[in-house]
Amino acid sequence: MQGIPSGFALTAVANYLTGKGLSSQSVGTFVAVVGIPWIIQFIWGPVIDRYQFSVIGHRKQWIVLTQFMAFLASLSLLLISDPVKQLGTVSLAFFIHSNFASVQDASVDAMAISVVPENERGRVNAFMRGGYLLGIALGSAGLSSILYHYGFYYAALTQSALLLVFTLSTYVIRLDQGDSYIPAFGKQRKGFAAAEKADNPGLGWLFKQLYQGITTRKSLHTFGIIALVYTCNSIFIRSYAYHLIHTLHWPYNAVSVLQGGWGTLATLLVTLGGGVLADRIGASKLQLRVMIGVCFFLISFNSLGALWSHRPLSISGLILWNFADPLFSVAAMPVLMSLCREKVEGSQFTAYMALVNFCDVAGAYLSGLAMNYLSAPVIGVCCGGLILGVVIIICFSRRQKRREALSEFTNLP
Repeated sequence: MQGIPSGFALTAVANYLTGKGLSSQSVGTFVAVVGIPWIIQFIWGPVIDRYQFSVIGHRKQWIVLTQFMAFLASLSLLLISDPVKQLGTVSLAFFIHSNFASVQDASVDAMAISVVPENERGRVNAFMRGGYLLGIALGSAGLSSILYHYGFYYAALTQSALLLVFTLSTYVIRLDQGDSYIPAFGKQRKGFAAAEKADNPGLGWLFKQLYQGITTRKSLHTFGIIALVYTCNSIFIRSYAYHLIHTLHWPYNAVSVLQGGWGTLATLLVTLGGGVLADRIGASKLQLRVMIGVCFFLISFNSLGALWSHRPLSISGLILWNFADPLFSVAAMPVLMSLCREKVEGSQFTAYMALVNFCDVAGAYLSGLAMNYLSAPVIGVCCGGLILGVVIIICFSRRQKRREALSEFTNLP
């Protein structure tokens, strides 16, 4: 449900606009506009937690309502006849859709973090990320093919039909056997008043707990590392995709299919395996190992930038990159979940995700600016170098802590 519009807007349409000759800055601005609602997503977290109780399932009322509104927003895309000439209208339509989709995403995350045991979060995140990947594959590769062969109207129509199907499917799924399909009114609602009061904490208390949870030293340090990696990832992939289409003259549909189509099954299997591994060895350990792999790939692959004209190399790099973001997310999300406080877990995790989305949007915009001055390979090496620097600092810090712990142990009487 979330992946299909994301793949369609941020990959299929973005590559389509690049293929039609728009500048890197124009495409980057389009991506940034579509992503703005995801940046301010944190606003909805406290509201969702404040009014989480519902007889149809806690927080489910938010999910169903926003999914239906996202479907209506998708229908507005059918009014677009020429996406290039009507870029402002296209951006506005996707912007409105993103507002509802961001609330739906926050509601799903809050529901998941409140019902999933900590020792199972790696696997659950893997399944959630896997579903998101399948949606992106369908939105980027599938809808890009429809866009390429039949036009924007039929691509938007297909997306809208899929969103309606998933909305109805979500409505009929019960979280608990005692959940109702119909909201409570009048006398029936009075019977649920006590439970609702207990489950819906006050807004003042929510914001206080949210602020304290996010501003702890551990939270700032942990998220700062994660934010840097997401920003570098976004900068590289936007620059690389633009380079393939604009400089090497690849068909935009070919790039979209490679980004979201080929290798999706393998990526899904690796992601699910990564979730199990995160639960076994620990999410923080897996996160560090993925960061090492990402920086090694960025530095080595971008050092071969002069050879990107050879398609087998470029295709291999694009497919391998499909593993990077999902694996890092599988490791990073449980780490962020572990920082969240009870009763405000939805708000706090939503705030983290809003900042992650900001990193993606900022990366897209920065890549558009950077491409005016630097080549894609240079940008990629710089991103890899930044991540490598953080990895070195983390390893040195952990080594120092082990030494201090060993020193304290040996000095015991």
